[in-house]
Amino acid sequence: MTIQQVQQDVDAWIKTTGVRYFNELTNLGILMEEVGELSRIMVRTYGEQSFKESDKAKSLNDEFADVLWVLICLANQTGVDLTEALQKNFEKKNTRDAERHKNNPKLK
Repeated sequence: MTIQQVQQDVDAWIKTTGVRYFNELTNLGILMEEVGELSRIMVRTYGEQSFKESDKAKSLNDEFADVLWVLICLANQTGVDLTEALQKNFEKKNTRDAERHKNNPKLK
């Protein structure tokens, strides 16, 4: 499955089962909620906090997927081709950061 296919599949689902997209600001708020849920599971899994009973049934995989889903919705709504955007982002990082991390004493 390509990123382009995922964007198309999410769009098709939204326009049929989901009826329509929530507006961009609503989806931005939903994205923040989903990132918070992912953060809570990460903190309890890899950090010092213990799980609440209500968090025990939550799946890290599902929380990542929820974040990705809403991010894809926002990309679709704003006309962002995520494949193209990621390719350009790789180019930027490979140019800007080609030696940056290799020369960082904190990473050695």
